[in-house]
Amino acid sequence: MRRMPAAPSVSNSITVRLELAARATAVSELTTAIERSGGLVTGLDVTASGPSRLRVDVTAAARDSSHADEIVEAMRAVEGVQIGKVSDRTFLVHLGGKLKIESKVPIRNRDDLSLIYTPGVARICTAIAENPDDARRLTIKRNTVAVVTDGSAVLGLGNLGPLAALPVMEGKAALFKRFADIDAFPICLDTQDTDEIVAAVKAIAPVFAGINLEDISAPRCFEVEARLREELDIPVFHDDQHGTAIVALAALRNALRCVHKALPDVRIVMSGAGAAGTAILKLLLKAGARDVVVADFHGVVHADREDIVDNGHDNLRWIASHTNERGLTGTLREALAGADVFIGVSAPHILTGEDIETMAPGAIVFAMANPEPEVDPAEAARHAAVVATGRSDFANQINNVLAFPGVFRGLLDAASTSVTDDVLLAAADALAGVVTDDQLNPAYIVPSVFHPDVTKVVAAAVEAAALRAKEAAAGAAGAEAGSEVVPIEA
Repeated sequence: MRRMPAAPSVSNSITVRLELAARATAVSELTTAIERSGGLVTGLDVTASGPSRLRVDVTAAARDSSHADEIVEAMRAVEGVQIGKVSDRTFLVHLGGKLKIESKVPIRNRDDLSLIYTPGVARICTAIAENPDDARRLTIKRNTVAVVTDGSAVLGLGNLGPLAALPVMEGKAALFKRFADIDAFPICLDTQDTDEIVAAVKAIAPVFAGINLEDISAPRCFEVEARLREELDIPVFHDDQHGTAIVALAALRNALRCVHKALPDVRIVMSGAGAAGTAILKLLLKAGARDVVVADFHGVVHADREDIVDNGHDNLRWIASHTNERGLTGTLREALAGADVFIGVSAPHILTGEDIETMAPGAIVFAMANPEPEVDPAEAARHAAVVATGRSDFANQINNVLAFPGVFRGLLDAASTSVTDDVLLAAADALAGVVTDDQLNPAYIVPSVFHPDVTKVVAAAVEAAALRAKEAAAGAAGAEAGSEVVPIEA
């Protein structure tokens, strides 16, 4: 199948300190050499100058590490160039980690020390022991989230383990702070045993007001989340599942507005039955989708498929019993013919533009596998009305950062103890609404992650939904208590 050509990316950019001859054409020779090697010059600063030499810092984007080496050699070949230090900008950003902890209060003298630590802190400990709810008011708990992983499904890289997962969890914590002013802390567990993960998270839970599960592979992630939701009194949210689902549903609502179709009326074909695919499916059904077919690497999921009958795990059985009412069998390509919507959270390059051509007029394609989507977006756009990916270098990026900061901001502000389907649906509807009618078009179905209204709009909707859920739960508990039969005394 035709693969999408790689393009230079800031994630593979380098900064090169070099010296070159101070002749009139030297700088243009340098930039021409970079461009001929396939690099993209994004910055050029003269940092020192002498009678015959210039010192220059050149920043260039490359396709990957080996391409960066080629760019350096191309610069070295320019007459008079002497290469100095070569810095990988991504590694520079991560040096020493991306997080730090700072005190909110000054410690200047003995009085400050007595208030912040002993003996004054003992009064706070006593108050919390007498009333545990005070922990939200008197500690970091009310605004702190644990970002928890076992390193078993890191980005699209696979099972890298806890240490290699730490940069991603740090980045997630940084995004929590940037977009929602939430203090998040990375927790990378050196175990992939479900019981041990659950026990570890329960043991650290008193510090946090919420748990964000991240990069835990399926099907283990389903049990981990379900058990923690059952056993903890704080919200537990697996972002790979529900963050993806929220943004996908919001994007689909707006894409359907572009093509003048309604969710209950369209035929949807999904590729991927893992964590993200299952969560998207469940939220689509909650939102009113009716005709959904799911395929995995064995083909279309249906109740009579041999591997599902013999040893399919509970998740596949659930999908088989809640989808594919028309009883389709066969391959993803066969199921795609005549469909209105394709949603992929699976593997790269499994479809072609010709496959997309078989879809219904006004087709919508969400090819969200990262870093390489299920179909070349440019090929898909020749036949589909709306195309979205998980990548930042194409229009309509389905990015979880549009969801999880606002979701947790709303949950924390509501002092929520759980995450309900109504909360997820409220978040998706609010996110879709950020794109107004006069802004909506096939290349703009989701807002930018830097849109100033995204977090506050999603947070407000989530807080309202969470408060409604708390009120409903309190009412149900009261009704149950009131229905108790009291024996009549003799």
